[in-house]
Amino acid sequence: MSSTIPTAVSPSAASNSSALITSTGIGSGLDISAIVSSLTSAYGAAQTNQLTAQQTSLDAQVSAYGTFTSALDKLQATLPSLQDPSQLAGFSAAVADSTIASASTNSEAVAGQYSLEVQNLATAATLTSQPVPGSTSVVGTGTLTIAVGGSTASINIDGTDNTLAGIASAINAATNNPGVTASVITTTAGARLVLAGTATGAANSITVTQSGGDGGLSSLVYDPADGITNLTQTQAAHDANFSINGYAATSASNVVSNAISGVTLNLLGASAANTPTTLTISADTTAASSSINAFVTAVNGVLSSIQTLTGYDPSTQTAGALNGNATLESFQNQLQNILNQAASGGSGGVKSLTDLGITAAADGSYAANATTLSNALSSSLTSVGNLLGGPNGIATQLNNLLDGYTQPGGLLDTINQGLQSSLSSVSQQQTALNAELATYSATLTAQYNAMDTAIAQLKETQNYLTAEFNPTSATSSSSSSNSSLSSGTLGT
Repeated sequence: MSSTIPTAVSPSAASNSSALITSTGIGSGLDISAIVSSLTSAYGAAQTNQLTAQQTSLDAQVSAYGTFTSALDKLQATLPSLQDPSQLAGFSAAVADSTIASASTNSEAVAGQYSLEVQNLATAATLTSQPVPGSTSVVGTGTLTIAVGGSTASINIDGTDNTLAGIASAINAATNNPGVTASVITTTAGARLVLAGTATGAANSITVTQSGGDGGLSSLVYDPADGITNLTQTQAAHDANFSINGYAATSASNVVSNAISGVTLNLLGASAANTPTTLTISADTTAASSSINAFVTAVNGVLSSIQTLTGYDPSTQTAGALNGNATLESFQNQLQNILNQAASGGSGGVKSLTDLGITAAADGSYAANATTLSNALSSSLTSVGNLLGGPNGIATQLNNLLDGYTQPGGLLDTINQGLQSSLSSVSQQQTALNAELATYSATLTAQYNAMDTAIAQLKETQNYLTAEFNPTSATSSSSSSNSSLSSGTLGT
């Protein structure tokens, strides 16, 4: 008797097969997730590596141009003090007797020595009232009119501030205060109101008048023109009187800026009778030397950055991020052409950076000889200023060169915008590739899962057939068939 192998799986077997796949690889025993991941990575490896390399290169260039720009900014920051020749012409001022005066200079000063004698300092007026029992003692009400120089203020005093302390507060709080401060001093004799002018000079004397009220404010009147001096003038407003080289001069302030060109005097005390002191104005090259040395340091910073960014290190076999870059090489050539030029016209004096003691070393960096620089500044300050500053000076030419690179819309700004655009393009390509790889991975996963389901159904069919033909060996056959399927074979 012959048997026919059924072509369809029993209903129970079909039902069981539909519930078999609860995780990928259950039917086949394969690690589908790992396989799909490896295939997807291999599929996108070439493009991924290319995009990663592009982004790494672009990031390195952006960083390198940032380093170069920073070096240029530091160089440009040193130029303003060199572009204006007057800023290099520094002078120092010294007063032999520092108790009499001190002095400072600006770019208009010239070297020289002067005899200075101070007869008296400028003072501000001070008025003091007669004593009353205390600061809370009532003085009176009405209107106080206080005048200082050409300024006048009328201050109303009523029953809320008619005491000595209240009057002082009202004066100090006045929005149109003409230039006095009011205070109360208390001594063994009682409390007194003190009015002190805030400005020195004979023109700033104080007068006080009163009107209205109960008349009590008359005790605070000081009006010499009308012969009323109920307040005591404890200090009069005076101009300062002094002499320079024996010539008399006056000033409403103890800070005098118009007596000697480029020099500001700060008068501190009166001289002993007929005992002038010496004021010496001398060239001070400290500021100029500091500015020039800062400039040399900044130039070296630029050259060092160019060498690092464009060079190649044979010991590490590493090239700079901008190796062979034409932009940086062009800038270096223009920079050195400007630094190596000589001033035109005339003879003698300082004609080049070499005359300032600034020379290039074998590695291309620059160094300044302190002695040569100091001598040049002391003997030829004008020619130093002409070499570095002015419309054709080295500093001016460098500033114009740097502007073309660093200003908004300049060459470096344009290059950076191009790099940022390229980075954006790489990012978009990476996003598109990720989407493509996600689709590819999903397709592979679906195909492998379909294969996995088919294998699971074949296993069920095998188990069913084995049970039909040899019920007693169903268990062992199932185990054997599973092993066979796992190894890639199917027995019937």
